[in-house]
Amino acid sequence: MTAGTPAGRSADPPVVLKLGGSVITEKDRPETVDEAALAAACDAVAGAIAAGAVARLVVVHGGGSFGHHHASAHGISTTEGTHDADAAMDVHGAMARLNRAVLAALHDRDVPAVPVHPLSLSARPAGVDGDLDLPRSSTATLLAEGFVPVLHGDGVATAGEGVTVVSGDELVVELAAGLGAERVGVCSTVPGVLDEEGAVIERIDSFEAVADALGASDATDVSGGMAAKVRELLELDAPASVFGPEGLEAFLRGDAPGTRID
Repeated sequence: MTAGTPAGRSADPPVVLKLGGSVITEKDRPETVDEAALAAACDAVAGAIAAGAVARLVVVHGGGSFGHHHASAHGISTTEGTHDADAAMDVHGAMARLNRAVLAALHDRDVPAVPVHPLSLSARPAGVDGDLDLPRSSTATLLAEGFVPVLHGDGVATAGEGVTVVSGDELVVELAAGLGAERVGVCSTVPGVLDEEGAVIERIDSFEAVADALGASDATDVSGGMAAKVRELLELDAPASVFGPEGLEAFLRGDAPGTRID
C-alpha cells in the first residue's frame, strides 16, 4: 500500500472520463437532458466499476444545452468574460443543475459519485492567456477515499475578465496530468475524430497532421469543438481515446476504441 493511501483503497492511477455535453443533453434544446443517453453512459460506468475494470475513476462532463446556452446568451467564452454576477450564476447554476442530474443517475446505480465544482476551486490569475490554476487536492483525496469525483465545464475566475468559461476538455487535461492518469477517454457524439471523408482517424500524434479535417461543433459551443479537444489531449503524457457512446464500455474495459491520441 502506498503511504498515505487509506487501508482498503486502491492507489492505482485513475482513469479520467469525459462525457461530452452533446452526448448527455439534447444540445439544441436549452437545459434538456438526453435521459436515455445519460442512463446508458451511467450503466457503462457502473458496470465497469462493479466488474473491477476500473479501480479509480474521475468523471468530467461538458455543458451541452445547459452551460453553453447561457454562456452564449451572455457573450461569455473561454476568452471573453463578465463582471455581472447574475450572468456568472446563470452559467454556473445551469452547470450545477446538469451535474446534479449526472450524479443522480450515477447514484441510482450505486456509483459513489460526488460533485467538485470548478468555479469554487479554479482561477486564471494571469488572465485569459495564463495557465489554469486548478488545485487537485480535494479530487485526489476523494479518489483515495473511494469516491468518484464528478467535475464539469464551468465559470472560472479570470484576472481582467471577471468570470470566463473553463471547458471540460481543459479540466480533463489538468486532472489527467496532475493526478497521473493511466488513460483518458472522451466520449463524444461521433465514433472518433473524423477525416474529410467522414472516416474515423485511427491515431493522431500531431495536430498539424489532422488540422484540415477538424472543424467547430455544429451546435452552440463556446469551448472550441473537436479541434480544441484534440489540441488539449495531445498535451497529455497518458494515452487518450475519442469515441462515441457505443465505444464507452470498451474504453472502460481497457480497450482503445475510436481515435487514439498520444
